[in-house]
Amino acid sequence: MRQFLVVGHDAPTTPDFSLDDLPGAGRLDALCRCVTAALLLSHDIREDVRVRVVLNDEFTLRFEGGEVRRLNPDERSTAALFRTALDQREEAIGHVPVETSPGVYLTRRGTEAAVSAAAEEGTVVQLHEDGTPANAADPPADPVFVLSDHRDFTDAEAELLDDVADRRVRLGPERLHGNQAITVAHNWLDTDGWTAF
Repeated sequence: MRQFLVVGHDAPTTPDFSLDDLPGAGRLDALCRCVTAALLLSHDIREDVRVRVVLNDEFTLRFEGGEVRRLNPDERSTAALFRTALDQREEAIGHVPVETSPGVYLTRRGTEAAVSAAAEEGTVVQLHEDGTPANAADPPADPVFVLSDHRDFTDAEAELLDDVADRRVRLGPERLHGNQAITVAHNWLDTDGWTAF
C-alpha cells in the first residue's frame, strides 16, 4: 500500500469555514489538492492508497482509496468532505476513528501520533529538498511519504522525522507544491523508479 501523510499547520479544526474561501481556511485548498493528487487517476481512484491529513496538530483525517466515495477532482467538493468530518469531531474520541463519510475517518491525533501510526505500516519516506535524488534510489515496497503543507516542518516535526524516517528523498531539482510532489512520487512508483514505462 502507498501512503501519504500531509501536515496541515494552519488547517481548520472546526466546520465553520467557507467553501468559497479555501485559501483563507488555513490553505485548505492546498490540502485538498494533495488528497486528490494522491487518490485520483483519470476517471478512477487509486484503491491501494491511504492519505492522512493532520489538521493543526489536533485531528487527523484519513482517506482510504478502496472505500472512499463522492471524491471529485475539484477542491470545493473535497473540502466539503473535510467539513462533514469536522462537523462530527465530537464523536472522535481519542485515537478511535469515526467514519464521517464512506472511506473518510477522523481521529483526535496530532502530528506525532499520526506519524507514529503510519510508521508502523510501512517505510517512512520524508520528501525533502535535501534528500537523496529519487533517480538514485529504489522505491520502497510500502512507502509512507511525509510532507508538509505550504509551511516548512517545525523543529519538533523535523526531529520526529529524523527519528522515524527510513529515508529522505528529493523528487527533482526544484521545490514542488505538495500535490505536485505526490504526483511525481506516484510516477516514481508507477514506473518502478523511472525504469519501466
